Amino acid sequence: MRLDKYICDSLGLTRKEATKIIKSGDVTVDGDIQKSGAFKVREQACVEWQERELVKPGPNYIMLNKPEGFVCSQEDDFNHTVYVLFDEPNAYKWHFAGRLDVDTTGLVLMTDDGQWSHRITSPKHKCDKVYRVVLADPMGHDYVEKFAEGIQLRNEKELTKPAYLEVLSEKEALLTIHEGKYHQVKRMFAALGNKVISLHRERIGPIVLDPELEPGEYRYLSDNEISSVFIPKRPEDA
Repeated sequence: MRLDKYICDSLGLTRKEATKIIKSGDVTVDGDIQKSGAFKVREQACVEWQERELVKPGPNYIMLNKPEGFVCSQEDDFNHTVYVLFDEPNAYKWHFAGRLDVDTTGLVLMTDDGQWSHRITSPKHKCDKVYRVVLADPMGHDYVEKFAEGIQLRNEKELTKPAYLEVLSEKEALLTIHEGKYHQVKRMFAALGNKVISLHRERIGPIVLDPELEPGEYRYLSDNEISSVFIPKRPEDA
């Protein structure tokens, strides 16, 4: 790829703007200053602008450990959006492969690859979402069975799809669902007369939140994580 196109795609600039940056001498490729937009950038090259490495053009796949108090939106009148957590010039082009509420923490996946995110968000693909739930009151002895049968949510005509509840203690559990209804987890427990006081997403499909990421930190997905979304489920896992 030509260097000027690389700069255009990485920074969202016009060809004229990219050419100006390159001629300024602020762009290096593998540590060497390059002032020609026609310079060919090899596949694994490290391109930097003002000593800051630029994201390689093309689809991006990111996991974020979302902290409490941030919304999954580009704009909000009352809360910070998660976009302020990214030190990336083109982060505004990414969309969410599954949002979280402002007070819910944990794994958020973002990308600019619509086909990839569709595999996660489309109900027909039955992508697992695993949440760690802390409740205000102890769980009833029938909770596991009720979640497996489906729960009638307020203002909904049909039961929720069967969900798997793993009880960790009387007030803490791991819940696996395959849907993404509005405030679904909170509403499911509310329908049973309980209240969620802490909600943290740990996994989406095969992708697990990196334990090395502190709240507010992010990283790019590995090739294996990216491709794992397209691996079909075995019949016994469906």
